[in-house]
Amino acid sequence: MKLYSEKNRVIANGMQDFDPKHVFECGQCFRWDREEDGSYTGIAHSRILNVKKEDDIVIFDNTTVEEFEKIWVDYFDLERDYSIIKERLKRYDEHLEASVEFGAGIRLLRQDVWEMIVSFIISANNAIPKIKKTIEKLSKAGGESIGIYRGGEYYSFPDVKNIYNLQQEEIENCKAGYRAKYIKDSCGMIARGDVEIQKLKTMDAKESRNELLRLSGVGPKVADCIMLFGLQKYEAFPVDVWVKRVMEHFYVEEEMSLKKMRDYAVDKFGDLSGFAQQYLFYYARENGIGRKK
Repeated sequence: MKLYSEKNRVIANGMQDFDPKHVFECGQCFRWDREEDGSYTGIAHSRILNVKKEDDIVIFDNTTVEEFEKIWVDYFDLERDYSIIKERLKRYDEHLEASVEFGAGIRLLRQDVWEMIVSFIISANNAIPKIKKTIEKLSKAGGESIGIYRGGEYYSFPDVKNIYNLQQEEIENCKAGYRAKYIKDSCGMIARGDVEIQKLKTMDAKESRNELLRLSGVGPKVADCIMLFGLQKYEAFPVDVWVKRVMEHFYVEEEMSLKKMRDYAVDKFGDLSGFAQQYLFYYARENGIGRKK
C-alpha cells in the first residue's frame, strides 16, 4: 500500500481487503453514515473522517499522512493480513467460503471499549437507525463539538465522566428509553472503579466476559459485541437475529438455544470466531438468509 497526501486528504493505492461499504455496514459500528456520493463520514478518536473507494484507490478525506499513520492505520486494522484470515475461513466449508467472498472487504475496526459498552447497551432489542440516532443525541448532550464537515456539525463521544454527570432524564431524552438507567448505572460502576475497563484487554476472554456481564444492561450478546469490537477478543461470537438465522440456515437446528449456538460456533471457529461472525452476519443480512416469509 502506498500513501499520497493531497489537500488535507490521504490517498491509499493498493490497499487490500478493504471496502468501505463492507466495513461500515457489517453491524460493528454506529457512527459512520453513507453520503450521497457513496462515501462514508464518521467519527472516531474525536476526529471526523470521510472514506471513499474509487477503483483501486481509497480516499481518506479530512486527515494527514501523519494522523493516518498514528490513528487510522490502527483503527482500520490495516497492519493485519486479512487474506490469511479469509483463506483459513474459506477452508471450513462452502457457506463460509461464500460469505467471505461476498464480504471480502470487511475489516474489524479497533474501537474504543467505553464507546462500545454504551453503544451496545443501546443496541439491545433496537434497530440500527434508532441506535445511531440515540448515540448522536447522546454525543450532542455529553460530548464536545469537534468541527463542521460538509455542512454538518459533529460531536465527540462523551467520556465516562461526562455521561456520569448527565441526569438519567437527560439520557432518556436522547431516545435511550429504558436503557438510560442501564447506561447511568454502568457508568457509575465504571466511574467508581467497580469495573476497571482499562484492565479488560489484559484479561483472557472468559475473565473479561464475566467482568462485562457485571455491568447493568450487559447480557451475553452485548458482552460478546463489546469483547469483539472494543477489546479485540476474536474468540467472541455475538449471536443476534441475523446470526441466529444464518446459523440455523447453515449449521444448527432451529430449536438450539442462543448459548448453545454461540458455544457451537466458538468451538467450530476457535480464534477466528469473531471474523467468521462478521462475514456470516453481513452475508445473511444483505441476502436475507433465513428471513421469515
